[in-house]
Amino acid sequence: MRPKAVFFDMDGTLIDSEPLWFENEVKLMAQFDYLWTPEDQMKCIGGPIQKTGNYMSAKVNGLNNPQFFIESLISMVSSDFEERITFMPGALELLKALSKAGLKLALVSASPRQMLEATSRVLEGKYLELLISSDDVVEPKPNPECYLKAAAFFDLDISDCLILEDSGTGVASGRASGAKVVAIPHSIEIVGDAQVVVIESLEGMSVEGLFALH
Repeated sequence: MRPKAVFFDMDGTLIDSEPLWFENEVKLMAQFDYLWTPEDQMKCIGGPIQKTGNYMSAKVNGLNNPQFFIESLISMVSSDFEERITFMPGALELLKALSKAGLKLALVSASPRQMLEATSRVLEGKYLELLISSDDVVEPKPNPECYLKAAAFFDLDISDCLILEDSGTGVASGRASGAKVVAIPHSIEIVGDAQVVVIESLEGMSVEGLFALH
């Protein structure tokens, strides 16, 4: 059966924001003479932002608390987030095609709500009917609350929904929700199964092609 709704993760799935986060993580940690590496970033990808704050604070031996790192990072990234958003290959085209086909669409992310709202503004408020951020749930990813909440908003069973994710944390959230998942990982390995299909890119992906993966 065709899904009735498709839920997009944001960072690394819909938009190519990870380089922007990395750039500002490097700047922030340099204030403490810590060289932030791609390996550090990989340990934080998939959120929630609290995880990154805890990690940064620990790496500088508690010279400042996690909340300082969270607030500083959000402030730094927010300053030019909207102007520098670019979309992952094929993601925007697929989003538009799914909307035209009448699918219910949501953006479900472990990032703060202001980041999701910025992405929605870049899209001129089109396509996405629902935004669920880390601010909108009690337990962020890898807990499935965010995806179950999205399904409930549309009055759908989670089995009628398809999730697009790029990180291990996000895939774990999608898997725990009970939905079918399409994973588009970057620099990490995700093992597929009957519930999770792994692909290299959304580039050239059609609506029917996406649904045919399951």
